Amino acid sequence: MANPRGDKTVITNRRARHDYFVEDVYEAGVVLVGAEVKSLREGRANLQDAYARVTDGEVWLHGMHIAPYPFAHTSPPDPLRVRKLLLHHKEIVELERAGQDKGMTLVPLRVYFLDGRVKVELAVARGKAHYDKRQAMAERDAKRETERAMKGLRD
Repeated sequence: MANPRGDKTVITNRRARHDYFVEDVYEAGVVLVGAEVKSLREGRANLQDAYARVTDGEVWLHGMHIAPYPFAHTSPPDPLRVRKLLLHHKEIVELERAGQDKGMTLVPLRVYFLDGRVKVELAVARGKAHYDKRQAMAERDAKRETERAMKGLRD
């Protein structure tokens, strides 16, 4: 039976896969306040400059912008406030170890709803150098050209 709340991806960080090699992916819950959930349901958020950090055994999401909900009756929280991520202790230890490696960072890939709860897909990623980005674009273009050629042969 389908969930009546409608599980769906709200926002994605498309630049993340362009700028980083994704090594490992974790699912984390997000602690939100006020009408932030309603604002997220409308897709009024941005992951552009977001990243995560492990501090004192807790994981925090920095730089995620959630626009204030216009119909809220309470004063809106800071749109760029630091939000706590909810993970199992074992996962936090793994993320802390991974984050200590040189060149590794914790990047949110997407925000989505699962069973009515807001989740963040958090990736342990390594930054790409400029030549890596050019190589990835060249591979993508070559793949696209071969698919076009194959499509022409099938017709």
